Order: sequence, then C-alpha cells, then structure tokens
Amino acid sequence: MRSPIRRSAQAAVAVAALSLAAACGGGFDDTAEQQESGSASLTMLIASSGDAETEAVQAQVDAYEQESGNTVEVQVAADLSQELAQGFAGGNPPDVFYLDASRLADQADAGNLFPYVDQVDDVDDFYPNLVDAFTYQDTQYCLPKDFSTLALEINDAAWSAAGLTEADYPTTWDQLASVAQRLTTGTQTGLVIGDTRDRVGAFMVEAGGWFLNGDGTEATVDTPQNLEALQYLQTNLAAGSFAYPSAVDAGWGGEAFGTGKAAMTIEGNWIVGAMESDYPEVGYTVVPLPEGPDGPGTLSFTNCLAVAADSDAQDAAVDLATYLTGADAMTALTQDTGVLPSRQSLADAYLEQFPERQAYIDGAEYAQGPVNAPGAEQVLLDFDSQLGGLATGDPEAILQSTQTNLEPLVGG
Repeated sequence: MRSPIRRSAQAAVAVAALSLAAACGGGFDDTAEQQESGSASLTMLIASSGDAETEAVQAQVDAYEQESGNTVEVQVAADLSQELAQGFAGGNPPDVFYLDASRLADQADAGNLFPYVDQVDDVDDFYPNLVDAFTYQDTQYCLPKDFSTLALEINDAAWSAAGLTEADYPTTWDQLASVAQRLTTGTQTGLVIGDTRDRVGAFMVEAGGWFLNGDGTEATVDTPQNLEALQYLQTNLAAGSFAYPSAVDAGWGGEAFGTGKAAMTIEGNWIVGAMESDYPEVGYTVVPLPEGPDGPGTLSFTNCLAVAADSDAQDAAVDLATYLTGADAMTALTQDTGVLPSRQSLADAYLEQFPERQAYIDGAEYAQGPVNAPGAEQVLLDFDSQLGGLATGDPEAILQSTQTNLEPLVGG
C-alpha cells in the first residue's frame, strides 16, 4: 500500500508529483498535417494511482476521440517529475499532462506552460481556491481536474471505548488535545499525524499563518501565528497524545489508523479507498479539522490538466483538457477514482452518492493550496526534515531558518 503524501486523486494519494515524459513522442511533425486535415494526434501523460484511475481516464479519452475525431495516446508515468523534465529538455513534451499545484511556479517560470483558462467560459464553476492554486503572477494557467482535502478521521470503537459521544467530536484545538489524551492508551495514540508540511501545514493555516502571503510575493514563515501552531503540536507530541507515524511503527497516518495504533488521524479522502481495501473491518467517522485561533483551515491537493507551450497541436490539446474537466467527464472520473470534483455544481450530486465525504468537500471553501515559488521544493523539504525533531526541538529556529531560505526565492 502506498503512503499518499501529496495526492489529488490521489492523491492521495499524494500524492503525485508533477512530471512528464521525455520519450512522450507523438509524431509531432505529422501533427501539423493532421490538424490541417481536421484531426490531431495527441499525447497525454498522467500519474495514476492504480488500474482504476488509468481505466477511468482511458474511458473518457475514448469518448473524446469518438466526439472529436482526434486521437490520444495516454501514457502512465513511472516518475512524472523526471519524465516531464526529460520531455521538455528534449523538446518533445506531451501535449497534455497532469501538473501538481506545488510545481506550477517552476513550470510556468521555465516557460513550459500554455495558459488556456481565458478560453474557458465557465471558470466560475470551479472552486476559486483551486483556480488560485494554478495561478502564478496573475496568470491562470490550467484547470483543476479534481482535488483532495484533509479532515479528521475518528475510530468509532476507540471513541466509544473512551466514553466519548458524537457531542465530543472536537471543533477546537483545545478539544482535540483533550480527546487525544483520553484516547491514548498503552497500545494506542490519540492522534497520529504525518510529519511534513502536508499535514502540519493545516495547523499553521488554522493559526492564521502560512509560508507565503496571499499573492505569493513575500515569505511569511517566521511569524507568531506559525510559531503558535508548532508550539501546539510540540506540546502534544511531547505529552505522547500526538505522534508521528514512525513513532508507532507505521508508514503513514492511514496505516496507524487502520491497524489500531491511532484512534484518530488527519488524512485526505484518499484514505477512503485504503480503508476499504486494507481495513474494511474498521468503522470510522470523518469530521472537519478542528478550528484553530484563526478559525477553520485545511490543505488542498490538486492536479490540473496542463497544456505544453511547445505543443504542435495546441488547439486540440486545449480541447482535450477542457473536455476532461467538463461536467460529464469529471463526474465519471471522480466517481471511479475517489477524488473530489473541482466543479462546485457537481458537489450535491457527488455527496448524494458519497455522503461520508462531506467534510472533505466542505474544506474546499477555505483550503490552502501549496507553496507556489520557483525552487521552493528544497527549502520545504528541509522544513519537513526539521519537523521530525519538533517534539524536543526549537520551533522558532525551524521557522527562522525556513524564512531565511525562502525569502530569496520570492523577492525578500
């Protein structure tokens, strides 16, 4: 079982990173001739969470081919980031590809993306936060194909055994800390949470902080809000009522939760599939993340369907991307893969089918997208590595070093 850290359908789970194939050739020399004759041959590179996603994408692509007369070769990347880099370096990128929101700035800065959102009439139907995740320097580049958010998963049996009821579902940080203590036993930790920004970052948002300001022009890591978030986590980690997966011999929060080592965890909607597959006997409830000092907060994980700036079949590529993010295709793809529809108009119908995913959908209204700054990945990985020692570390020093390293990437 994989451990999804950054997925949009994943996510995922994970998560998937973003990348496309070098050897994604599609016969681009022939494409121009085909476009002149009314058809085009396209390549599409995806990062798939498994057979279900691959088959769902292929089914929608088949429908597109029937409707458009174009042909599309769907390629499943083994390493999306590496293959994408190779494709652009070799001058032969895929026409359409999955792009993780955390990599938008890098690809836009390199001139690899064709911004097509201004050609779409119903952009307002997409959740604004998700559109913002694919906006860089005031340019909207691509449409979010789906998304995932974080919520709090609670083991029903552990909850009942601790004498807790639905009235005790935590809605604040103080309540979360209190129930985590009650749920902690000799063999079970109250809350197990991933030790990276993709989980810890939710607490930063709930405290009113984040890595960048609203328009991404200033590093805002070393702030009282972020310090409050890390100190809250540190206190509970040190108390033993919160823990990282490695501390309970688990690969990720979902594994700790499924095996009973955690009474609660914080994961995205990708955990639904993992629980059904690996731990079908575990009954659980999903609720929104408890509010922090600044109110509600969660993180979003999303991929868009990006179009290569150097595609020789650009019009057809845009046509494919907009078709697959249309209401009909999105309905089929989200039903089959467990991710959430990025179109607001599809939410009610989706929840009629999957009412247990209400908390994930609700999070779209206030979710924080990833850091969009060219070259920021290494800085954030260093932040993640420092979080591993948070229980006994210096939260202020962690924030200060990350601030120092991030500032030069966003202009100071």
